[in-house]
Amino acid sequence: MNIVVTGGAGFIGSHITNELVSKGHAVTVVDNLRRGNLENLKKIRDKIDFQEIDILDYDKLKTVMKNADGVFHQAALGSVEESWKHPEEYHCVNVVGTENIFKLAKQFGFKVLFSSSASVYGNPKKIPIKENFERKPTNPYGTSKLKAEQAAERFSKQGVKIICLRYFNVYGIGQNKNYAGVILKFIENLVQHKPPLIHGDGSQVRNFIFLDDVVEANMLAFESSVDDGFINIASSDSISITELAKMMIRLSGLDLKSVYDDPIQGDIEISHADINLARELLGWTPKTSLEEGLRKILPKIN
Repeated sequence: MNIVVTGGAGFIGSHITNELVSKGHAVTVVDNLRRGNLENLKKIRDKIDFQEIDILDYDKLKTVMKNADGVFHQAALGSVEESWKHPEEYHCVNVVGTENIFKLAKQFGFKVLFSSSASVYGNPKKIPIKENFERKPTNPYGTSKLKAEQAAERFSKQGVKIICLRYFNVYGIGQNKNYAGVILKFIENLVQHKPPLIHGDGSQVRNFIFLDDVVEANMLAFESSVDDGFINIASSDSISITELAKMMIRLSGLDLKSVYDDPIQGDIEISHADINLARELLGWTPKTSLEEGLRKILPKIN
């Protein structure tokens, strides 16, 4: 099949691209390289068609996507902290850029796998979070993802095939500062023998999901008979940020205690997903435990 991956040089997108190539698909990567890096694709560079295109450039997108059988839409701006400083830019890229993909999907009939986010839920009243819960984001990043989801709903009613995978806290090999979750920030401190820095009191709860499991969810969703809807992609377990820091300190072998700082504006308090729908519709279950995943990505610390 002819597949396009937007943001295909980025953290998650590059791994999806590698998997698609391994499955024998003809893959075109669309990336403006603002956050992505061609180094992420060096092992398969001669097996893909790379196009340095911004998703806001509708005409160039049209040329690339007119023969697509499917599009994995991973391109986005994804920092909560940065979104407070540049809300208009986040709206432009995450909403307008995404609508460009949906318009082309309507015109050419390809299926879209859209990477949404648990941030659309905000601080839910009940746990675990189900897909039909109220969406009430607490920051501009989450708001941009919600508006993109609303666009997906509009286009789905017009017959466009769009599956929105709501990623919770993704981590894994190759994660970089462009996708700098708390795990990466803790690692950066630990390799310098510095204690993890926790924003807030550390009671925030997160559902961390290993990158390989996210890639598998995307493959299953694309290959499935499901044509639309919203699906949580998360691990089976949750953990507080304080407990995460303790686990990472233990795995590092260092004798440290976490330090605390001011909370991040708009930070979510509890994020814990119900993933039954992913099991039912996609036959997907996360395979990597948090400790196993952390062991894979933690560098040796001397």
